[in-house]
Amino acid sequence: MRPRLAIFTDEPGWHGRQLARVFERAGYEAVFVSLTDCRVALGPSGHGLVVPGFDGALPAGAFVRGVPGGSLEAITLRLDFLHLLAALGCPVFNDGRTIERTVDKAMTTLLLRHHDVPTPPTCVTESHAVALAHVEHAEAEGRVLVKKPLFGSQGKGLRRIARASDLGFLLPGEVAYLQDFVHTGDGPFRDCRVMVVDGRAIAAMERSSHHWITNRAQGAECRSIPLQDALAAIAERAANAVGAAYAGVDLLRDRDGRWLVTEVNGIPAWQGLQRATGVDVTALIGSAFLARLDRGLAALA
Repeated sequence: MRPRLAIFTDEPGWHGRQLARVFERAGYEAVFVSLTDCRVALGPSGHGLVVPGFDGALPAGAFVRGVPGGSLEAITLRLDFLHLLAALGCPVFNDGRTIERTVDKAMTTLLLRHHDVPTPPTCVTESHAVALAHVEHAEAEGRVLVKKPLFGSQGKGLRRIARASDLGFLLPGEVAYLQDFVHTGDGPFRDCRVMVVDGRAIAAMERSSHHWITNRAQGAECRSIPLQDALAAIAERAANAVGAAYAGVDLLRDRDGRWLVTEVNGIPAWQGLQRATGVDVTALIGSAFLARLDRGLAALA
């Protein structure tokens, strides 16, 4: 019987199918599982974690393609499953700690700064008065800000804040994440996505759009760009700062030519990157995960 791997996702789609093929060619059976279907079942014996499709056993490894949103309690429980799997010796890629660091933009930004990775100036606060004062100060200096959801992806929920009246009110419990808008020069708006796997940058693409939000999910065009040493190095440092086994690092180049990291995605999509660059990103990510499994088995031997 082939060893079985869990791919945690609610929507297998292109990424899930591609990964399953890589794993199956290596002699593993891939099982798609939603973290919402996992549960804790503590009895007189056993590890207490039920992963559907594994008949009470643990997966040989777990690849995380998605952690569904929900209430704070629900998300905490889903991350608990990832932490418990790792504690029980099941390799998790990316693990719960990395996902916690990257899904929270405030934590990502702080870790980047503490690892000397350049990022745009940022203010994060739950105080409306502090947020408003920050916006007013930026307005006085002629700086434009971007307000981002603390938890969010694919360019959803971003707003440009040019003046105090743009801020509005914070909802109860809302956190204001305010980052300086980076002017990248004349012409279409551009940013860059670099994929880093096992500490090494493997491919890069530029995303361009006539809208200032340049995510592919928002309609940006993608094209391959050379992985210059400076670009690769800063992306690798960013992935290392959050402890990511693999990551999609988003960067902007300001008018002075400096690279600034705006986000590190711990559950990145790579379909657009693979198509734009011709690099078999799936194979490289899958191979890195399988190598981690092999190292774990060797350690147990």
